[in-house]
Amino acid sequence: MFYTTDRNEHGLPHDPFKAIVSPRPIGWISTRARDGSVNLAPYSFFNAVSDSPKLVMFSSAGMKDSASIAVETGEFVANLATESLARQLNRTSADAPRGVSEFGIAGLTEAPCRLVAAPRVAESPAALECRVTESFHPKGIDGAPSHYFMVIGEVVAVHVDEAILKDGMIDTALARPLSRLGYLDYAVTAEVFQMRRPRTPDASDV
Repeated sequence: MFYTTDRNEHGLPHDPFKAIVSPRPIGWISTRARDGSVNLAPYSFFNAVSDSPKLVMFSSAGMKDSASIAVETGEFVANLATESLARQLNRTSADAPRGVSEFGIAGLTEAPCRLVAAPRVAESPAALECRVTESFHPKGIDGAPSHYFMVIGEVVAVHVDEAILKDGMIDTALARPLSRLGYLDYAVTAEVFQMRRPRTPDASDV
């Protein structure tokens, strides 16, 4: 099959776009507003964009609480979503009014961060403390801004539970990170294999 996205006439029950761009890491974003209230929400449009400096981004469908608080305060935390926390993560996607903590809705524990005011999820085995560097509406090829709102933050501190470390590295089989697929589907990373990048221009060494 083939279809163009200006007409989007794919003839399928659901748009396959997000199922093709998958799996995607989940940005479990925690923030603290200036009034002290706390917010926690998952974002399936999330990823690292640079490792020098260490930058991550999340993209919000409209100016939701996480995005607006991150912009207002200049800070957010990205918590690692894992298989053991899947149900709690799903509960934090509830459309709770601003000022109501999703930590409480999901039965999660706030843990203090070192360099930012926002709390991290104590039950998560890893978290990235971030300070906002940019925020904007991405544009389409026609120049019109998307209704999505992207927030980019520099990672200024990292928390890692040593329980997921093996031989000095994060063991994915221990962490079992949760990823977002298309539709209502999720996946857990459990099976891992390694491939060494080629060192020769013609890739003959692999």
